[in-house]
Amino acid sequence: MNSLEANIRNTKSKGEVRSLRLTGNIPGIIYGGTEQNQKVTVLKKTLKSLIEKENFLSNIITLNLDGKPQNVLPKEIKYNVITDEPTHIDFLRVVPGVKIKIDVPVQFINHEKSPGLKRGGVLNIVRRKIELKCPSEKIPEEIVIDLDGIEIGESFKISSVKLEDGVAPTILGRDFVIATLAAPTVMKEPEKPAEAEVAEGEEAAAEGKDAAPAAGTDGDKKEGDKKESDDKKAPAEKK
Repeated sequence: MNSLEANIRNTKSKGEVRSLRLTGNIPGIIYGGTEQNQKVTVLKKTLKSLIEKENFLSNIITLNLDGKPQNVLPKEIKYNVITDEPTHIDFLRVVPGVKIKIDVPVQFINHEKSPGLKRGGVLNIVRRKIELKCPSEKIPEEIVIDLDGIEIGESFKISSVKLEDGVAPTILGRDFVIATLAAPTVMKEPEKPAEAEVAEGEEAAAEGKDAAPAAGTDGDKKEGDKKESDDKKAPAEKK
């Protein structure tokens, strides 16, 4: 479990919050449970290193608030629209036994063992995350989909995912699809050998030569030739 150092803050104006950011700190708030909301600050450098880790918003972290540890779940991070730097973070208190809603990422494994993928099939991912409702002590890090032996045309639905007792998807009443293994959209023609292409070219050239009529044949008589023939057939004039 990751941990993060935090301090209580008593800022009352936007100017004071701006000053915190200028000194390398990020304001945040802890909420949830029976306790009151608590304003905190965390070091931006440390927070950014945790954000870069996979599934940061899906994992419980230990927040050391002025030396007192408590488990929290990062819920929302706000960013500067220009610099893309984090500007605020919300933490949800994790109370044992209380159910919370959380987006859990889907992880696909054994791509190389799928006959469908080997034959050119395409993995069409419908949902990369699934929202679950679960006790805080049973939050799964990820939902694993095994592609071993999967053929083209098969699909994965939420009913095929094994979840712990007390853990359930927030979408109820329908067996929604997580991913499908679809047929390739474009089938590639096998490339012809170079020898075959040369042979086809020579054959086409030969056919064109045979089809061309020879000049001066009977089928292509000229006007002068016809006139000469007519003169020979005409009877001689009587004197």
